[in-house]
Amino acid sequence: MTTPIASISEEHIVQFLTSTPGFFERHAEVLASVQLVSVHGARAVSLQERQAEMLREKIRGLEQRIMEMLRNGSENATIAHKVHQWSGALLQVKDPFDLPQTMVHGLRTLLDVPQAAVRVWNVAAPYADAPFTRDASEDVRTFTSSLTLPFCGPNLGFEPAGWLAQEADRPAQSLALLPLRACAMDVPSPAFGLLVLGAQDPQRFDATMGTDFLARMAELASAALLRLM
Repeated sequence: MTTPIASISEEHIVQFLTSTPGFFERHAEVLASVQLVSVHGARAVSLQERQAEMLREKIRGLEQRIMEMLRNGSENATIAHKVHQWSGALLQVKDPFDLPQTMVHGLRTLLDVPQAAVRVWNVAAPYADAPFTRDASEDVRTFTSSLTLPFCGPNLGFEPAGWLAQEADRPAQSLALLPLRACAMDVPSPAFGLLVLGAQDPQRFDATMGTDFLARMAELASAALLRLM
């Protein structure tokens, strides 16, 4: 029994065409006569031309994605090289007392971080009164130990932001807080220090940014600063 035309829906047509791949081969005149509205105006175009437009749009989208991937790859390679230089500088430090200063200086000069500071606690007796052991309250230590990933986001008045050397009228607007511990970054365990990065640009350390490089930097910094324990 033939289905009445009035009861044929678009879904029926789609189902028929997808299940009958040879239809347009047998009825090429139908394919040639199909007219669609162009995305570039109100003019009518053939189905083949509309398909060509769709392919061109898809190719442009793929080209943009490839360019973005290449750009990100180049940026990541540059960052990786700078992190390598930074870790090399830490390895060359002979006196452990100089490690925090070298670490902060490298972050500013090699990695272009506007503001940086580091604090450690529970250090060995020879370093107990060093400047890098001061100002870390018990609350900060507890908070740092709770971090299993670097924290990135706006400066909401966090106590560690006060460790940053900054101009009085231009405080850091965004922060990255990197916990320092004797094991891997993502293993919950007591931290022995905190590395703080700051920028006046509120988007520099955005909450949505990737933290893989920051996590590796925290682990490198932790390995270096264990000499103070």
